[in-house]
Amino acid sequence: MNTAHRIAELRRLMEAREIALSLVMNPDNQQYITGFKALIYSRPIVLAISTEKTTLVVPGLEEVHARHEAKVDELLVYYEHPELAGRGKSHLDHLGKILSGLRNGARVGVEMNFAPVALVEYLRSHGLEVVDVGQKIKEMRFIKDEAEIDLMLEAGRLTSLECRAALGAVRAGVTEMEIDAAGSEAVFEEVSAKHPGATLDILGMTPSGLERTVMPHVFSNTRKLQAGDILIHSRQVALNGYRGECERTAFLGRPSAEQERAFKVMEEAQQAALDAFKVGVPMKEVDLAARRIIQKGGFGDYAIHRTGHAIGLSAHEEPYLRFDEEMVLEDGMAFSIEPGFYVPGLGGFRHSDTIILWNGRSQLTTDYPRELESLIF
Repeated sequence: MNTAHRIAELRRLMEAREIALSLVMNPDNQQYITGFKALIYSRPIVLAISTEKTTLVVPGLEEVHARHEAKVDELLVYYEHPELAGRGKSHLDHLGKILSGLRNGARVGVEMNFAPVALVEYLRSHGLEVVDVGQKIKEMRFIKDEAEIDLMLEAGRLTSLECRAALGAVRAGVTEMEIDAAGSEAVFEEVSAKHPGATLDILGMTPSGLERTVMPHVFSNTRKLQAGDILIHSRQVALNGYRGECERTAFLGRPSAEQERAFKVMEEAQQAALDAFKVGVPMKEVDLAARRIIQKGGFGDYAIHRTGHAIGLSAHEEPYLRFDEEMVLEDGMAFSIEPGFYVPGLGGFRHSDTIILWNGRSQLTTDYPRELESLIF
């Protein structure tokens, strides 16, 4: 993926605001700009962007990985074993040298919504002015390019495949974890066969029963499904970082009459949101299209979250489909559409699909059936 234009766009902001150096710490933003993403626990990775070059500071255990994947001009490495510790024992050893070339009072850009407070204080202790570049990077990520869209289309296909395998495992006595495992196994096999050398990131949960489905975000556990259960299977699959999302409300046996009514309200609300999702439409209108149906059905008090979120490299990205979001939808944007409501004693009701705007039209990337009869097992 060619990332040079992203660096150029960030540098245009830096020039306009007289920013001498930008430091990017968010792993998803680092991948967006350099193509490189590592598992980060306790060892910081810093991407430094000046007007002349890009520098990536990594710990020794990521050196080979970074040399293989990072599209940067310079790689600086710090080590935690005595044989090479003289070359730098901390990211600050290298960062200090980078900063030494800046004049007192120079502006340094960071992601203010992500950068550690310790980093901000470190920069200020060097007599530097700290300003935000995170908003700009965030906005750059709003609009996907063709390469990103292609990955998201395939991620959507894989997510749909996962849902078929996972929901195909639904039966009495199976645990929530076993449902997730069935879906994951199918995706691992498919990606291994069709995408040599690809990376895969899978997120999933399958809360079941009246008590657990009213918790919108909860880890799957070892609860065994029982006849009469409601469940919400939720899955994201990321191929080389880019994601698809699909969620389905399903039943083990025939739902009650009130559950059927709630399901129909949820299904109609999602369809209304999908129908409203068009270039030039204010994002709040997508949320309100779904919310009006939910309110009419008598479940407005239980619709406790937004109708959707942008999606791409991150599981949840800005902007959001909220009742108060005035921003308009643009070509190249990708979102989840997931209106839901959660009624104690009745259960939770939520479908989610990934949808993109491309060449002026909306296109679903996920395609698992949404109607009730296909979701009774």
